[in-house]
Amino acid sequence: MVGGVKRRYRERSEANAANSASMDSEGSVGRMQKHDAGFTLVELMIVMAIIGVLAVVAVPSYISALRHAREAVLKEDLHIMRAAIDSYTMDKQKAPQALDDLLQEGYLKTIPEDPVTRSTTTWVTDTSDAMHSLDQTDPGIDDVHSGSDETGSDGQPYNTW
Repeated sequence: MVGGVKRRYRERSEANAANSASMDSEGSVGRMQKHDAGFTLVELMIVMAIIGVLAVVAVPSYISALRHAREAVLKEDLHIMRAAIDSYTMDKQKAPQALDDLLQEGYLKTIPEDPVTRSTTTWVTDTSDAMHSLDQTDPGIDDVHSGSDETGSDGQPYNTW
């Protein structure tokens, strides 16, 4: 009788082990198929919609920030060149005849690039016959502007700044 109980226990254990192995293999296959499927089309569409909304919000802000940065650089470049023209005029008792005069005499290291036109050759100079001091002997350049016809964020054309 003891031998029969042991045999039935052994048979049940083997059957349970076989059932459990087949369930594990089926369960793991089912789980593997679920993981191999990847993202659904709906999930991908939601992600693309979120990226699109972020782009619609961010791009105009980025373009506006670039424009304001270029305008700040233009204002600074104009200020530096105008100060160099004034210093040259006071020191030499005559106004420069070209922007290259400011380079040759050391008032500017380089002619700055116009941030709007992205060129160093598009600067527009104003010449005047007016003398800015009693000691000034020759007229010449008295102001400089951007060569761009575009309008700034303040509504004024860049070539009038």
